[in-house]
Amino acid sequence: MESLPDLIDASEYGRYPDGGLVRLRITVTESGVELLGDGMRPEAVEALLAALGGGTMEQMLCG
Repeated sequence: MESLPDLIDASEYGRYPDGGLVRLRITVTESGVELLGDGMRPEAVEALLAALGGGTMEQMLCG
């Protein structure tokens, strides 16, 4: 699997002690729309992507 970019920098964690920060990158490709989500809490990213409406979802947890 290729490397995915971090959308949240480690220096931002102190500003969001509740872990509520989520960022999305939206890219339009020839085959459709690609959403890349990054968040401090994986369940928040999953809930947001599910609310946007299905599609194929791949997950990679990083530490």
